Amino acid sequence: MFIKPYGDTSDDGAVQLSFTLPIKNSGRAKEAARLYVQKLGFKKAEVVHAEALSEDFTFFVAYGKTDISLDYSKVEYAEAVDKSMSMDEVNEFIKTHLKRKLVVVGACTGTDAHTVGIDAIMNMKGYNHHFGLERYPMLETYNLGSQVPNEKLLEFAKKVKADAVLVSQIVTQKDVHIKNLTELIELAEAEKVRGKMLLIMGGPRVNNKLAKELGYDAGFGSGTYADHVATFVAKKLYERMTGKK
Repeated sequence: MFIKPYGDTSDDGAVQLSFTLPIKNSGRAKEAARLYVQKLGFKKAEVVHAEALSEDFTFFVAYGKTDISLDYSKVEYAEAVDKSMSMDEVNEFIKTHLKRKLVVVGACTGTDAHTVGIDAIMNMKGYNHHFGLERYPMLETYNLGSQVPNEKLLEFAKKVKADAVLVSQIVTQKDVHIKNLTELIELAEAEKVRGKMLLIMGGPRVNNKLAKELGYDAGFGSGTYADHVATFVAKKLYERMTGKK
């Protein structure tokens, strides 16, 4: 099954791009942006928006069309959770199969000061009509907030005998999140706790594929909620306990 981008009509190859160039906003700058899009291989390039970010930088939005298609049947990707359970279903699953409360620790680590991601998953009120893990009766949760050093997170997780550790990373400039997430895995392996607790990462620029590559048990990106995370934790721990999926 070959697929192409869709704009006005099926398979027209229409693509929208946004980018910044280090030039002053002007008619010449817009033409430069249009030519740049053409150099990327797009046909019928058109700049539809240009806005000065500063004296010498301009942000552009452009349209173009491509003839390139993709064989979707060859795309390989495994979701961390195919179908999530509701909060009540998760609690019943834990009560029935694991027979005890699960301990979950979450934090935004490193220098990252943004708690919006970890709060959306952990806080009782949750996000977008999805209650957070604090509301789950069969979960004992600890939200450590932001700018938590990786070593402190693991130290606390060991202290409370965590079943799962959730790491949120919002800031991604220059791949700082990759460095920080890798450091946590290395610390967990050095302290021999890697296989004793689930390590789960989340954020707007991460997914399950990246998580697996870095050595995590799962990754949750944009569009996922507390029930997705809770479902994975409960089922993965049951799988480890019984060997059954």
